[in-house]
Amino acid sequence: MRNLPHQRILGIALGLGLFFQTQAQTFEERKQQVSQALPLVDQLFKEYAEKNHFPGMSYGIVLDGKLIHTKGVGMANLEQNIPATPQSAFRIASMTKSLTAMAIVKLRDEGKLQMDDPVWKYVPEMKNQKYATKDSPTITVRNLLTHSAGFPEDNPWGDRQLGISEKEFTDFLKKGISFSTAVDTEYEYSNLGFALLGAIIKKVSGIAYQEYINQQILKPLGMNHTYWEYTKVPQKELALGYRWLDGKWIPQPLEHDGVYGAMGGLITTMEDYGKYVAFHQAAWPTSDAPEVGPIKRSSVREMQKPWQFNNLNANYQYQSGKKCAMVSAYGYGLRTSVDCEGRRMVGHSGGLPGFGSHWYILQDYGLGVVSFANNTYSPMSYINIQILDTLLATTKLERYPIQPAKVLEKRYVQLVDAVKNWENAKSMNIFAINFFDDYPMSILGKDTKNFQEKIGKVVKIHPIKPQNKLRGSFIVEGEKGKCEISLTLSPETPALIQEYHFRVL
Repeated sequence: MRNLPHQRILGIALGLGLFFQTQAQTFEERKQQVSQALPLVDQLFKEYAEKNHFPGMSYGIVLDGKLIHTKGVGMANLEQNIPATPQSAFRIASMTKSLTAMAIVKLRDEGKLQMDDPVWKYVPEMKNQKYATKDSPTITVRNLLTHSAGFPEDNPWGDRQLGISEKEFTDFLKKGISFSTAVDTEYEYSNLGFALLGAIIKKVSGIAYQEYINQQILKPLGMNHTYWEYTKVPQKELALGYRWLDGKWIPQPLEHDGVYGAMGGLITTMEDYGKYVAFHQAAWPTSDAPEVGPIKRSSVREMQKPWQFNNLNANYQYQSGKKCAMVSAYGYGLRTSVDCEGRRMVGHSGGLPGFGSHWYILQDYGLGVVSFANNTYSPMSYINIQILDTLLATTKLERYPIQPAKVLEKRYVQLVDAVKNWENAKSMNIFAINFFDDYPMSILGKDTKNFQEKIGKVVKIHPIKPQNKLRGSFIVEGEKGKCEISLTLSPETPALIQEYHFRVL
C-alpha cells in the first residue's frame, strides 16, 4: 500500500501531459482582440442611426472595467449644427434608475435603512394606502427597487411627471394610489416606485437625492459632466431631443428637474456614463482585489441579481437569425437576462420624449455596450444586443476563466493516480467519508476497465476544466477515443473527493 506525496504525483501528472489551467489572457490581449472588430461596430451603429432617423447618437464599448472605444454620429443640436460626440450630454431617462438604486444600496450598506423596511417608515403618506386586495403585504423598499409594489405600469404617464415639485408629489400620494396587483405578486414597471425611492434617499440622508447621488456616486467615479437640470449643461454640450414626424425632425421640449428625476432625469455624456457601466462590469469576476468604488463589488452584484421574474421568451431570435430562448428578470434598477447558451446580460434601457438609450454588459465575458440617441424612444436595445452578439461571433472572445481552488488542482492530480490503481485508493486519504459507500471498489474497477477498453491506451490527459472552485472535469484521450472524468469536492477542510463520474465521449 502506498501514499504518494503530492510532489511525486505532480511529477507523474506532468509526465502524462497534465496542466492545471491555461494562462488567462491579459487585458491588452483581449483589447486587441476586440479592437479588430471596432470598424464593424462603427459601421453597424452608423447604418442603424440612418435607418431610424436619429438626429444624433453617441456610443461606447466597455471591456474588463474600462471604456475602450467611443464615437459620435450625426448632430446633437440640429438648429445650431452641433455634432454629437462622446462629450455630448444626452438625457438618459430610465438608465437613471440604477443610480437611484445604488444610492439606496449604499445607505443600506451603511446601516441607515433595510431593504425590507416598510416604505411608510420614510414616506408617511404611504401608510394608509388602499391596496389591490386586503391580503396584500406592506410595500417595502425592495418592492420599489424590483417593480413589485403593485403599482400599475406608468409609461408614458410617468415621463410627463419629471419636473413636478415635492408638494405636488405629496399631494398626489395623499389622494391615494391606484393599484393594479397585490403587493409582491407580479412584476410591473413603475416610475412612481423610483420617485418614492428618491424621497427615501432624502429622508434618510438629509439631503436631496440629486445631491446625495452627486456626492456619493458621481464624484467618486469621476463623472464630472453629469447633470440633473438641463439649464446647467453648457449649451455646446447639450444634446437636444427630437421626434421624427412626417419626414422631418420636430424639436421636443426638455423637462426641468424635479421629484421624478430619480426615475429618469439624468443628463450625461458617453465618457461619463461609460465609467459607471465599467464599474458595474468590474464587479466580475469575483476576486480578492481591494474595493475601489462607491459601493462594494458584492453590492453591485446584488443589484444585478434577478430578484423579480419578468419574462420567458421561448422563441427569442437574435438579429443574426439565431433562435435562442431568453429568460428575464429585474434586479435593483436593472434588467437581467440569461439566454439558451447561458450568457448572462444585465443593463437597462431609457426613453423619454426626444431621447432613447440603453446599456448592456455580458458579465462572464467582461464586455459591454452603451448607446444614446436624441430621437423619441429610440430603440437602442436592439442595436446593442446586435453589437454584443456580433463582437462575440467575430472576435471569439472567451468567457472569464473560472479559477479553481488549489485543493481542486491537487485532488485532480491525485485522482489521476487513483484511477490507475483503485486498490491503493483508500490509503491515499483523498476521498470523503461517503465515497466508497457510493462507489464500491468492485464498480470502480469495472468502470475503469470498461473505459480503458473503449478508449485504448492513454495518450493525453487534458487540463481540468473547473465549473467552480470545488468542482470540475477533465478529458482523458486514448488511441481509440476519449472519456470525461468529473469530480466534486466536499465542504470540509481540507476538501475531499465526494463524487466521481466518467462517461465515454
